[in-house]
Amino acid sequence: MNNYFNNKVVVITGGSDGIGKALITTLLPLGAKIATCARTQTKLDALKKSYCSDNLLCIAADVSIDKDCINFINTTIQRFGGIDILINNAGISMRSLFADADVEVIKKVMDINFMGVIYTTKQALPSIIDRKGTIVGISSIAGYRGLPGRSGYSASKFALNGWLEALRTELLHQQVNVMWVCPGFTKSNIRNAALNGEAVAQGESPLDESSLMSSEECAQHILKAIEKRRRTLILTFKGKQTVWMNKFFASLTDKLTYNFFFKNGKLIK
Repeated sequence: MNNYFNNKVVVITGGSDGIGKALITTLLPLGAKIATCARTQTKLDALKKSYCSDNLLCIAADVSIDKDCINFINTTIQRFGGIDILINNAGISMRSLFADADVEVIKKVMDINFMGVIYTTKQALPSIIDRKGTIVGISSIAGYRGLPGRSGYSASKFALNGWLEALRTELLHQQVNVMWVCPGFTKSNIRNAALNGEAVAQGESPLDESSLMSSEECAQHILKAIEKRRRTLILTFKGKQTVWMNKFFASLTDKLTYNFFFKNGKLIK
């Protein structure tokens, strides 16, 4: 892995926290040239200051806004000459029963998690094709198994997986690898930033974060999969178990999933 990423131009959306930040931390010492974006300028400033590297480009951008993505990708190409690897990592979750959620919550989650990937990939695609590079989508187990209280999130990840699979097939003979990653429950800020039924960040995690895979370990798995040009990557035993169970024992998995997320008929996770 040490030689593979040397001088590779890697674009990572949502690099100020969690898995995105862990990817940057791992890649910079390997000689990669990295461009990242986030919505909060102060977080990007802190990121740039902490690494103090000419190989790190930080651009303020909201991936749900097409023109922001165009500017981000074009600035990256102007700075580094092209793009070898695009990691669509930026995302947001939700935690609300559909009956209690504003429709705007679903739209916002879709705009970030799905359309944000469309915008960045569309702009970066010619350069990636030219360099026979890699496109990665950070998806979720929720893209294989719909999760209660996260209907919009599940919808966005199902859409993402299907779109990436279609794109992979379209590019099958152009030597571009398209891969989707399903980390399972991983330590990150995504649950704290998850939207409630009124589209406001809930500010807390319903899970015991200390028991989850670290973002750093997750980043290592992702980079190894990129180097091997894998098709899919499903992480954690529970994640693999859920996908397998849902494929072969769907009705039973409905009941097990309900029992995991509900107690006495109330959503607890």
